[in-house]
Order: sequence, then C-alpha cells, then structure tokens
Amino acid sequence: MQPYDLVIVGGGLIGGSLACALADTGLRIALVEAVAADAALQPSYDERVIALSWGSRRILEAIGLWGAVAPEAEPIRRIHVSERGQCGITRLDQAELGVDALGYVVPARALGAAIRPTLDGLPGIDLLCPARLVGLRVQGDLVALQVEGHDGLIELRSRLVVAADGGDSAVRRAQGITVEEQPYGHDAIITTITPDRPRPGWAFERFTDTGPLAMLPMTAGRWSVVWTCREQETAGLLALPDDAFLARLQGRFGYRLGRLGLAAPRRAYPLKLLLTRETIHPRLVLIGNAAHTLHPVAGQGFNLGLRDVAALAEVLAEAATRGEDPGAPAVLAAYRQWRGPDQQTTAALTDTLARLFVNPWLPLRLARNLGLLGLDLLPPARRSVARRFMGQGGRTPRLARGLPLGAGRTARLEP
Repeated sequence: MQPYDLVIVGGGLIGGSLACALADTGLRIALVEAVAADAALQPSYDERVIALSWGSRRILEAIGLWGAVAPEAEPIRRIHVSERGQCGITRLDQAELGVDALGYVVPARALGAAIRPTLDGLPGIDLLCPARLVGLRVQGDLVALQVEGHDGLIELRSRLVVAADGGDSAVRRAQGITVEEQPYGHDAIITTITPDRPRPGWAFERFTDTGPLAMLPMTAGRWSVVWTCREQETAGLLALPDDAFLARLQGRFGYRLGRLGLAAPRRAYPLKLLLTRETIHPRLVLIGNAAHTLHPVAGQGFNLGLRDVAALAEVLAEAATRGEDPGAPAVLAAYRQWRGPDQQTTAALTDTLARLFVNPWLPLRLARNLGLLGLDLLPPARRSVARRFMGQGGRTPRLARGLPLGAGRTARLEP
C-alpha cells in the first residue's frame, strides 16, 4: 500500500481543522479518530464554549467551516476586565480596533458538528473512525502506525505523523515524549446563566482571590460561565442548590448583568499547565493540546491550537509545492521556528495571569489595580493588548489573513 503523506492522529476540533485546511494541497492524508461518528454529544446547555478570536474566525472562514458555525456564534464586541474589590478596570472595544467583533463565543459542539460532514465530502482524505492508535515506530523516512478499528489491527505507513490527540496524547506516550505538567490546584466550574439585564456583545473577565471568573455572551440571551475555584471548594459548589449557587456567583460577579438565573447543570474540569518543549521529533509534530494545554484565562487555548493548524498547513503546502518530503527535518524545523515563540509567549502569559491575580500580597494587588487603570487610560497599549488576544501578534499565517495557502490555491472564504 502506498504510504500516506501524513497521518493525523486525533480527528477532534484541531485535527479535523487541519485536515480541512490541507484538503486542496494534493497531499494524501489519513485521519485516525477514536470516537465514532454516530457517538453524538448530547446538545445541552452544559457544554463548554470556545472564545474564538477574530483571527481564528478568519481561519475557519478560509477552510470552509465558518458558514456552518456562524448561526451559533455570538460576537464579542466589548470586553470588561476587572478585579473583585478593586477599582481598576480595562475596557476593550471593537470600534477602537476597526473590526466588527473582537471575537466570537461558539459552542464546541457546533464546531465539531461542522467538521465531520465537511471531512466526509473532501477528496484525498481517508477517515478511519472509530479507530485508535496502539503502536508507532519510526523506520527511516517512514512511520509505521498500528491502528485498531472495526476490521481489527491494521498498519499504516506515512512520511509524517501529526499528533492532534489532546492533552493525554497517545502519540506522545508511544514515543516517550516528556512533558512539563503543573497542576494549578484549581478547577473550572462551567455552566450557563440567563441574566435579567443582558448586555449583548459584552464579555467579562473578573479576577477574584480564587482565580478568574469569565462571563461570555451566547445566543438567545445566555452567558457561559467559567468560574475558577480552589479544588477543595469544587464539590461543595457543585452540590449547592441552584439558588445558593447563584447567590455565590452573584457575590463574585456583581450586578453588571442584573440578577442571574441558572439555565444549565454545572460541570467541573481540573486545570493544569502542560507543555512539550520539543513539539517536533523525527517524522512527528505535535499540535494543539497535545503540545500545550493552558489555563482558560483569556480564552487562548483553542486559538493557539488553531494558529498551529494554520501555520503547519502553510508550511506543508509550501513543501508540497516544492516537491519536498513533508516529514523532512528542514520542513519540521521551519514549523518549530515559526510557532515556538507564539506557543511559549502565550503559555507564559496565561500562566502569569492565572498566578498573578490570586496572589494576596498587598503591593502586588495595588500594582495590578494601577496596571488595569493604566491600560484603560492608554489607547496604544490597550490596542496592542487587544490585537494580541485577537490573534494578530507576531507572524500571522496566511489563512488568518484570509489568504490562500499558496499559489494556485483558493481560500474558501464565506460570504
């Protein structure tokens, strides 16, 4: 059997997006996904949402996914940042940046529902689903993968393997790739609320002594809540009656949206920082959560992974145009050189924010307060911060600028 140009392990939001991005490059691709296509997630209010940056929207437009996602995407037009018990605030506004939105809030389910049917209609992509990776070894200029599916154990050969299989990556384990893992000792409680004084387009990031509390606007007058709490407090908060939970939440957030009503069950997820310092290995590249799992503060995790997708797609498309081996050391080194600074800077930024605002030391609290006030009063600094969180900092991939991957290819922009 002819080897694949690349095998993507993990057909979720990141791996599926990469396959869509590479569909027109002429590369022969296999996508290995463990979860069956008919194993539908139950659509409900308790699902997690993605705070999609402006740049990420451009990427989804370019790879043909935005049209299906847009009906469930709520624009973020203004962001209000504050610290509980302090007077310092910072406000970011889309009008100041000359864009129609700073970002969008999208249910992860909606993006997943857009990816799978798109993949089914793409030529040159073999979807192995459900199938799981059970072994992997590099053999010269090829990688041999053992994959178990409906038809038993099969072997695939590929010139490149892309690990997009999440924080508990099977590819990473199979290759013995080490990671730096730092639990935060905090959990994120996720729910959805309906306020009685909604402010459409407003997102709130409120720092508290237990961690950040994010309120993200959704469609139909709902807001997604991401409440960071100490892990020893989680069980108690989940067990509270709805009225008592809302009272605790109201006390943390205040009344900027009026009185809060609960619209969903509560779920909790442990928070940790996970980093792979070497995201490339012989014939292998790690992207998304397989390479970096971040604290949810400022909503950077998925956007960072989608920038990985756009950059890797561009590097591989250019290599294909030149007739180069997609797994060649020089090709992978070009990807690492491009993505390394953004990955390291974003991980450091989110880690610093997560730790900085829970430190009770009085001089640091005063400095934080002055920092928020200063940022609000200095438009150039405010615009610089906003552009960073919009995915416009550093070298921007072509897809994030609405451009095709390369000569002879057309970005599939939505109207």
